[in-house]
Amino acid sequence: MIDQTREVEAEMKAPEDAIGEGHGFRSYPKVRRTLDRIRLVSTFSAFLLAAIRLQTRVACSPSPGPLAPALYVFGDSLVDNGNNNKFPTLAKANYLPYGDDFSGGVTGRFTNGRTVPDCLAELLGLPYPPMYRSFKESAVTTGLNFASGGCGILPETGNFAGKCLSLEEQVRLFESAAVNDLPRLFKSSDEFSGYLAKSILTIFIGNNDYILNYLNPLIYNTSRTYEPQPFAKLLVATLSPHLERLYNRGARKFVVFEIGPIGCIPTIAKGSKHEGVCDEGSNLLVSYFNQMLQPMLENMTTSLAGSMFVLGRANSLCYDAILNPSNYGLTDSRNACCTTWINGTLPCVPLLTPCPDADKHFFWDGYHPTDVVSSFSASRCFNDTNVCSPVSIQDLVQI
Repeated sequence: MIDQTREVEAEMKAPEDAIGEGHGFRSYPKVRRTLDRIRLVSTFSAFLLAAIRLQTRVACSPSPGPLAPALYVFGDSLVDNGNNNKFPTLAKANYLPYGDDFSGGVTGRFTNGRTVPDCLAELLGLPYPPMYRSFKESAVTTGLNFASGGCGILPETGNFAGKCLSLEEQVRLFESAAVNDLPRLFKSSDEFSGYLAKSILTIFIGNNDYILNYLNPLIYNTSRTYEPQPFAKLLVATLSPHLERLYNRGARKFVVFEIGPIGCIPTIAKGSKHEGVCDEGSNLLVSYFNQMLQPMLENMTTSLAGSMFVLGRANSLCYDAILNPSNYGLTDSRNACCTTWINGTLPCVPLLTPCPDADKHFFWDGYHPTDVVSSFSASRCFNDTNVCSPVSIQDLVQI
């Protein structure tokens, strides 16, 4: 896997050249005004909310035994657990106060404690999926985390901040493990096939394709080339074959999360003029992607024999929790808990003491959720078919 990792790293691409001005948002004046207002956002990895599942205050409760053989994680800074630590990038969280409430201390997680996959692992009775590099050091069959802060579905997304692993590269690393490394840990090919078919794959991706790409017109030309709906279609069309590649390697159970309301995160909500709590123009952008995601997943479940693609419905729950925080046991859904650069809109300033009541805050920094939000999110997805559908993760493991 070392050789494969080096190969992937060598293939990192620079941002594509401009391919034309296009007509941009002339037919979408509200969104056009939104883009004009939004300044170049931080080079750090962005946004959390595609994974947030809130409704009641329920803590993660460990399962008495493994409900699935493994949990594999793909995505961005929302679920990166330290993969970016050794990359030459600005998108890192390997310093305090990140990890302030995590049992393992500072790890590279972009929050004060656990991520959603950490909590899902607890609910499944599995250890936290380690960084994909862990396979180099020890045989790991309970899952791996390939997520990389700053990256997205499109290969060029976020790479102006430094090196990160796009979804394509994350999938390639999984393929390498499935072909070259994991099979030797099983007695037979049938045993290995059964293992992959029963494992859970979670995908948290697409946030940065908006925050660090589409809404960065000074660096990327996507907003000048694509209207909002065609851009969403591009993302879904790019995502689909990556999921099929995972299926072709033997994976059968997938949980793919929507993008949350990005107009509500501090870096955008505090950085643009708008009425109300959130910038609804930015929220409108991701709604197109979410509307297209569900039928795509339904079609894949129908067309790929033996598969089940579950949709993680992040957007509406997230939005409601931010607008009505008291209904979710929160007192602050607008401000970062840690002290951040530029008035609460960017990553945490190193070594400064965060707020004393992180469990009452929705946001840890200008982009990402607190531990308690991840806990609620995972619990709702695990148990509630209104959040993860057509089946909850608890039902998915029984299929």
